[in-house]
Amino acid sequence: MQNKRYSVVACAAALVACVSAQAWAQNYPSKPVRVIAPYPPGGGADTAARIISQALTEHLKQQVVVDNRPGASGQIGTELAARAAPDGYTLLLGNVGPNAIRPASGARIPYDPINDFAPVSLVAVSQYALTVHPSLPVKSVKDLVALAKAQPGEIAFGSTGVAGGPHLAGELLSNLAGIRLLHVAYKGGGPVTTALLSGEVSMSFSSLPTVLPFRASGRLRVVAVTGAKRSPFAPDIPAVAETIPGYEVTQWYGVLAPAKTDQAIVSILASEIAKAVASDSVKQQFAASGATATSTTPAAFKSLIQNEMAKWKKVFATGAVKLD
Repeated sequence: MQNKRYSVVACAAALVACVSAQAWAQNYPSKPVRVIAPYPPGGGADTAARIISQALTEHLKQQVVVDNRPGASGQIGTELAARAAPDGYTLLLGNVGPNAIRPASGARIPYDPINDFAPVSLVAVSQYALTVHPSLPVKSVKDLVALAKAQPGEIAFGSTGVAGGPHLAGELLSNLAGIRLLHVAYKGGGPVTTALLSGEVSMSFSSLPTVLPFRASGRLRVVAVTGAKRSPFAPDIPAVAETIPGYEVTQWYGVLAPAKTDQAIVSILASEIAKAVASDSVKQQFAASGATATSTTPAAFKSLIQNEMAKWKKVFATGAVKLD
């Protein structure tokens, strides 16, 4: 009889807690929301964070502010978000670097990319442009692969740094095509473009908006884009995947919450993000930076992160990428 009484009390308490949680989630948000951008102001992650934060401020009817916490290639801000209270008031503007590439490298990181976060939704995706100096006698990915096989290790490509997206784009191409390229690291996109224009390196994986003007003037040749499909900003340029099936390298940005955040709050955020990125204003803002506004379900975003980690683990396993 006593056990039965305890069971009734426990069930009642659980019901009250459930109802209270639902009521709390229905009132979300009741105060400003912080979005941690794990990079300095002015970069791609910061831009994406500010675009989506401004849009969510309008949709959630509550202030959504960006908090830049740069350092350790995005790891400092990412860890800060992972350790935040799971109440929906601290979010992360995640991206492929700290949320997939770094974890896949085998390096020690202070957070678990899967278990420490509740993915909410993607917000934008951009592609790189496989670009070559006009002196390189290639006009297609097929030409490039043939030349690289004839000259193993002689075609130099510049990137913004070891294990960054542009570097790994070249290593994935090498891996899938069975070729060997020479990687040259620079300290940012500007120096890479300068080196490519001067012929110091023969190719690069650069942002599409950066190289399109040089393509128009004939100073550079854009051979392909790195997404699974052609870019809507330059539909005449083929995707690498049209020649090498399975090749895909993108820079993506998405919103994540700390693990154990109430699923009702995650659903609210995912729904409002979907509405925000569907607006013409947000689409135009992302397009100005060469990105395509997009959204996903939380489950689809989690799958994307897991698939990205699996892809980059294979590249790191080849030993071609040596971390500092």
